[in-house]
Amino acid sequence: MCGLAGWVSYGRDLTEAADVAEAMTQTMTCRGPDDGGVWTSPHAVLGHRRLAVIDLEGGRQPMAAGDQSQPVITYTGEVYNFTELRAELESLGHAFRTTSDTEVVLRAYLEWGASFAERLNGIYAFAVWDPRTEELLLIRDRMGVKPLYYFPTADGVLFGSEPKAILAHDEVDAVVDAEGLREMFSIVKTPGHAVFQGMREVLPATVVRFTRDGHTTDTYWQLTAREHTDDLPATVARVRELLEDIVDRQLVADVTVGTLLSGGLDSSAVTALAAAARARRGVTEPIRAFSVDFAGHEQRFEANVQWEDPDTPFAVEVAERVGAEHIIVTLDNDDILDPQVRGAVLRAQDLPVSTGDMEYSLYLLCRALKERMTVALSGEAADELFGGYTWFHDREAVELDSFPWHHPFEKAGGIGALREVGLWDRLGLGDYVKRRYTEALEEVPRLPGETGHEARMRELTYLNITRWENFLLDRKDRVSMAVSLEVRVPFTDHRLVEYVYNTPWAMKNFDGREKSLLREAMRGVLPDSVLDRKKNPYPSTQDGSYETALRGLVEDVLADGDAPVFAIVTEQEVRRLLDRPAGSYAVGGPWSARAVLERLVEFNTWVTAYDVRVEL
Repeated sequence: MCGLAGWVSYGRDLTEAADVAEAMTQTMTCRGPDDGGVWTSPHAVLGHRRLAVIDLEGGRQPMAAGDQSQPVITYTGEVYNFTELRAELESLGHAFRTTSDTEVVLRAYLEWGASFAERLNGIYAFAVWDPRTEELLLIRDRMGVKPLYYFPTADGVLFGSEPKAILAHDEVDAVVDAEGLREMFSIVKTPGHAVFQGMREVLPATVVRFTRDGHTTDTYWQLTAREHTDDLPATVARVRELLEDIVDRQLVADVTVGTLLSGGLDSSAVTALAAAARARRGVTEPIRAFSVDFAGHEQRFEANVQWEDPDTPFAVEVAERVGAEHIIVTLDNDDILDPQVRGAVLRAQDLPVSTGDMEYSLYLLCRALKERMTVALSGEAADELFGGYTWFHDREAVELDSFPWHHPFEKAGGIGALREVGLWDRLGLGDYVKRRYTEALEEVPRLPGETGHEARMRELTYLNITRWENFLLDRKDRVSMAVSLEVRVPFTDHRLVEYVYNTPWAMKNFDGREKSLLREAMRGVLPDSVLDRKKNPYPSTQDGSYETALRGLVEDVLADGDAPVFAIVTEQEVRRLLDRPAGSYAVGGPWSARAVLERLVEFNTWVTAYDVRVEL
């Protein structure tokens, strides 16, 4: 999947700046452990770290189209239709030196210019420097699966796959102001916001063009509202057809591909379709499917509004049904409390954790996968598309004049915890969330005359696709790439997104349950027990001793009278949370008070590790 970095300066000679580019690029080694390179020119230096997935020998980068006068690319991602594009380009006279999708992307630029991005189907982020015009293009995939950040300077721009690449430049300081803190603590995920002052994230489906005169932004794809003309049977068939094609395309690699299998509908569907696609190709070796569990979780499990039952029994049943080799990664408290693990997750995300123990267990799951494979397919984005979350089906959440996931955030105690430590009012989080919510609603593509419940459910779907989903996709990408694992997400294919976004809610919810349409599309493929199962989020430990250990970490922070966290909270405010009786934080997840404690502890570590200057 790779990592990239670079620097464009129109006011200085960068010919001798290879060491700067190398320092920026080295921060991306976790994204690309297999190879690396730096390309230099008078006004641009590009760096690349490679995770070899396709054309293991020939896909080295940065890749130039010819000599120093020709365009050069540094690219991360996968283009799933590169075979068709290559054939089209060959018919137009292009000759290829490699079999990589990188060269296809580069030559597509040579043939069609910046508009070529419209032709790509995949997950990608890349930079193209064209010496002929002295233009830099930064381009990101339609759904924002692959990250890409930039930092405009007085005479150019710095860019990288992750903020750490930009922060490695001597002229950039890690500064976070009140607006950055609001974004960090509000669980909003505003498109383009990078938290660090002066830094931006390239928006999904966007081309950012830098020239001597400044920079411009163009959108090459966006969701539109269209009438849905298929009846229910045709819609079910179309969803199934699209998913089969998508999964089949995403299995293409020159390395081992497996799946992440939770036992829920989404990951089970991906695993089953992947196993079937491999069988059609004549592959006899079973696909490997990985699950995560906590020691003793099944015995101590208690159902609540988010988690109805343990995952593992369902994952086992699916694996047996589709003939997968099932590997369960079992963790205990020592694993997710390991300081090295927690430090690795902080470095992976460049920000304090948002979902607490979920992120540490995800890191350990991905690390276990990487020991056996390089690529894994995952079920992210199905809930946003098909309406899987509780807030799609809770009347109070639907009617809430805010982001719907803030309803469980309030009910589970997360917002209350932010109020108790003073952050909600001190940062003006209520006003910030309202402002961002209003902005998001103004973007929603609507059908003329659409009103009532259908109109509201279209709004909720859009909010989930463009905000909540991007929050989860970023988390999955950053944590998986920290161990050099490429995760592909079939449900983000733009063809499926366009089709399902415009399917009426009455059809998505035709039997009164969550993800009715996807369930029906998978009927006969998956066990009925999985099809009829209530949606569960990614697992979170319910071991009470984890809360005890977390309280100890908070006490350690408070014992330091000069702790960095005191820039935003006081000791007395944090003690209000600690004064709650033991067992108060048994339920984790991003909505809980426990997650707020996690974030305060990690905020304290982050300020020191990244030498952050907090400006309130």
